[in-house]
Amino acid sequence: MARGRGDKEDAEKYSGLLKLVQILSFLVVFVAGIIIGLATSAHIDTYFSPQSQLFSTSTVTSFHISRSKNSYRQTPSPSPPLDCLSMDVFIHPTNLTHKLSDDELFWRASLTPYKKEYPFPRVPKVAFMFLTRGPLPFMPLWERFFKDHYKYFSIYLHTPPDYDLNVSTDSPFYGRQIPSKRVEWGTVSLADAERRLLANALLDFSNERFVLLSESCIPVCNFPTVYKYLIGSSYSFVESYDDPTRYGRGRYNRKMLPHIKLYQWRKGSQWFEMQRSVAMYIISDTKYYNLFKKYCKPVCYPDEHYIPTYLNMFHGSMNANRTVTWVDWSMGGPHPATHGRVNVTEGFIKAIRNNGTLCQYNDEQTSVCYLFARKFAPSALEPLLNLSSTVMNF
Repeated sequence: MARGRGDKEDAEKYSGLLKLVQILSFLVVFVAGIIIGLATSAHIDTYFSPQSQLFSTSTVTSFHISRSKNSYRQTPSPSPPLDCLSMDVFIHPTNLTHKLSDDELFWRASLTPYKKEYPFPRVPKVAFMFLTRGPLPFMPLWERFFKDHYKYFSIYLHTPPDYDLNVSTDSPFYGRQIPSKRVEWGTVSLADAERRLLANALLDFSNERFVLLSESCIPVCNFPTVYKYLIGSSYSFVESYDDPTRYGRGRYNRKMLPHIKLYQWRKGSQWFEMQRSVAMYIISDTKYYNLFKKYCKPVCYPDEHYIPTYLNMFHGSMNANRTVTWVDWSMGGPHPATHGRVNVTEGFIKAIRNNGTLCQYNDEQTSVCYLFARKFAPSALEPLLNLSSTVMNF
């Protein structure tokens, strides 16, 4: 009996030890599982963190310096994501710098929505497009003209590619240079520059009217008058007429047949103003532009014939067939008269604003025919500034 009792006690001790070992084994496995889980989670975070950066809309990584006892450590600090589909970025491009080729730019600018209603409060703007050879001598006059009307206009500058316009950050001309190419007078490069200005201005969906100006152009009316006149017009203002002389029909090239016939050939001033729909047609055309590029060469000037002829052929009903930029051809020759300091008087400016002639505005007679004028020498700036408030009312 004593031996049986001892065997029973040994068996109970063995059973207790076995249970203890099982409990310890479970705890070891549990702790090991926790450690492995934490390590795996850290590894996954490390692996996926760079992958997520591939889908970040911002390509700029910002850093801050974390100071420890003996070293500095760079750690990324979060930057706000850039919404590439933001309506503000899409409808109002603020940065005019881009790397689009002309073909890419014209294609992008030709996109137009079928939906007529705008999903944002749209204030129609006038795009003032300056095609210049460098400096803008009348910038102080234009700045005075634009003052306090910033919601209603945009500015675009086509300058020589290597020209850097030095202007203060509070000027409406600041940051308004578009990617440009070299331009030679009398060549198709002038038409290229005009279309490039139109295409860049069309990227802003608020631009409704488009005015082409040079560095020698000035405003002869105040901004409210110009804005109301252009926004309220049902027509574009592109000069387009049949000139039977050697300076008109004489520049026609019969190699343009059968696409352009002599009776369709037109001439007009380079300095146009047009509505958005007409601007879209101009930058979307390839066929007729290529004909002019190939066959309209000196002594044929594409900038005087391409747009007037194209509009006459396809969109003449949208055009007033006149310009709103006054110019003096009384001296004769290939270039208009240039006016300097001695020419700028109160009577001279008033004569430009109202010279006794009548013109059509929305199918009615008006005496207000010109909003801008050229060609002025830099010496005319001071007397123009002196007359701006009393005669031009700005």
